[in-house]
Amino acid sequence: MERLDNRRILVTGAASGIGRATALRLLTEGARVAATDIDAEGLAGTVTLAGEAGHGERLTTSVLDVSDESAVDTVVSDAIAQLNGLDALVNVAGMLRGAHTHECSSELWERVIAVNLTGTFLVTRAALPALLETGKGVVVNFSSTSAQFAHPFMAAYSASKGGILSFTHSIAQEYAKQGLRAVNVCPGSIASGITENIHGLVPEDTDWTLFGKLSPALSEGFAPPEDVAGVVAMLVSDDAAFITGTEIRVDGGTHQ
Repeated sequence: MERLDNRRILVTGAASGIGRATALRLLTEGARVAATDIDAEGLAGTVTLAGEAGHGERLTTSVLDVSDESAVDTVVSDAIAQLNGLDALVNVAGMLRGAHTHECSSELWERVIAVNLTGTFLVTRAALPALLETGKGVVVNFSSTSAQFAHPFMAAYSASKGGILSFTHSIAQEYAKQGLRAVNVCPGSIASGITENIHGLVPEDTDWTLFGKLSPALSEGFAPPEDVAGVVAMLVSDDAAFITGTEIRVDGGTHQ
């Protein structure tokens, strides 16, 4: 028996990187997973990997832009119906766009906030009734080390992740008496779609010496997304029954 047998879990951002690794890890531990992402091709890749691992029958997928309120309400409702309830929500979906702050357009700012912060809120709001119905629902939200430490050229991203940090603390307190747990995961120095394409997401004249301290103590390179997925699997399981209203930093000691 796996520790997540028959757990019904919704994972956003599951087409690549940490989101994909998380969906696959949860399936490996016995969960039934509804996975969403805006990237239909990437989701198809996740389905292929799940099938190759022998878990395809417990995975369903839906294309979703988490910043689209009506789409969120529809897709989350459909996912809950397919799963016949919901035990945990893992909000991984997010985006990064960098700029010199004095050159950051309002359009860039608003788009990053819409996807990262508002998207996390919209999916959580839609999922909360089903999570509360179980009496022991779990929300795992993805903040970032950028919420608490200096990451230059990422003002919008950092602000959105700081908002997620506070939002998670708020719902952890608000719904604690109804059995809900809410936890932030704050990755750093993890190989993902964002970090692999970082040079295309920040200004061309970026001063990379400003990122000098962003090196993990445990290794000379970034860790694979599977290292974060294992933490998420623990958090949605009963092993984390007494963990809520806090954050877990997964960064190899980068931000000591």
